[in-house]
Amino acid sequence: MSEQAPEGVDLEHPNAARIYDYLLGGTANWAIDRSFGDLIVKHVPLARTIARVNREFLGRSVRYCVRNGVSQFLDLGSGVPTVGNVHEAADELDESSRCVYVDREPVAVAHSELLLEEHGDPARHAVVRADFRDVPAVWRQAAETGVLDTERPIGLILCAALHFLGPAEPVEQIMAAYRERLPSGSYLIITHGTKEELRLPPEQIEKISAVFELYEQSDNPVYSRSRAEITKFFGDFALVEPGVVWLPEWRPGDGPAQATAKFTENPSLSTGFCGVARKA
Repeated sequence: MSEQAPEGVDLEHPNAARIYDYLLGGTANWAIDRSFGDLIVKHVPLARTIARVNREFLGRSVRYCVRNGVSQFLDLGSGVPTVGNVHEAADELDESSRCVYVDREPVAVAHSELLLEEHGDPARHAVVRADFRDVPAVWRQAAETGVLDTERPIGLILCAALHFLGPAEPVEQIMAAYRERLPSGSYLIITHGTKEELRLPPEQIEKISAVFELYEQSDNPVYSRSRAEITKFFGDFALVEPGVVWLPEWRPGDGPAQATAKFTENPSLSTGFCGVARKA
């Protein structure tokens, strides 16, 4: 794509949404993002596969929700559209499904708008530019699209989003505010990067830790959390089996799992925990 950035796009620093797009093979990125992505791959050669594992889990979790009666979704920190978007996964099972995407990165929002204009349904799909840390604003803007019925169960998605909030951020309060707003019967879907509990040789753990340090140079530093810390974000919602587990361990038989299958012997190679929970 052209190296001329749209208004509001910072090309002084690599950006997490655009880096993720690059790792997934997308084109909504710039040279600074590609250079950063190449550094990640140098440290962790499986980085591209790990990105796809996260995407495969997203599809499985969305299809689980639809099969269990929830077919409208609010995708926070949705990033740049790529293969297996939420509305595409949901539409596989329910052509009346609905989705609102939320991101603060202008490139992610612009590409989402283009995707939905070409392949979406304005009555069922929308994107808003907002910072998911501002819960009241996000909830209001999502409702104002007219796409979501906030009185009916919603699938709230935070895939690879919360690890961009550091210790100084009131993450538990943010999550409590979202949980409170969700109607009964809703699902909460989370994935979160980690360098805890890795069943890897010390030299590999050092390289993974180096990637976390690399992100300090980007617009979006990444923070590792433990399984217990991530589990707290679900509050008193009932965790769907098998609970908070490594990405490849969550119901891998439900849908495409080409990348997921590469981590069968050692799921911790995915460097990410995930979970789905239901509000009573």
